[in-house]
Amino acid sequence: MKTDNIKLIELNSDNWYECCQLEVSENQKAFFEPNAISIAQSKFEPTLKPYAIYLEDKVVGFLMYNTVLEELKGYWVYRIMVDKNYQGKGIGKKATELMIAEMTKLPNAQKIIVGYHPDNFGAHHLYLSLGFVDNGDRFGKEMAVVKYITK
Repeated sequence: MKTDNIKLIELNSDNWYECCQLEVSENQKAFFEPNAISIAQSKFEPTLKPYAIYLEDKVVGFLMYNTVLEELKGYWVYRIMVDKNYQGKGIGKKATELMIAEMTKLPNAQKIIVGYHPDNFGAHHLYLSLGFVDNGDRFGKEMAVVKYITK
């Protein structure tokens, strides 16, 4: 599948409900909060930026990142998911690349960090393929991997 038709659109009144209806596959549910929880969190933490992932004109995923530096002196990815009906087509990778491109524009962006459960092999493969490295950082049940930004 070509991924030239993938785009990120900031969450708004036209796409928030569609994001709430997206689902991951059954074997991934233990690794993800529902998108509605993330959307609610973004309303109380205004530094979080939620986006709908579009394939052409259809909402197929959701992501969210923070716009302030946090642990490990980096910008954190809070959520990234693609609906179970659209997984395995390169959409998540392209959306993550688009997100990284936006995050590198943040002030003093030197590191992008994402945490995920070690048993989430799909996430592990995705982040490894995008140049994230595991420095051994752990936060509770999650491992944190880092992408170093070079400008």
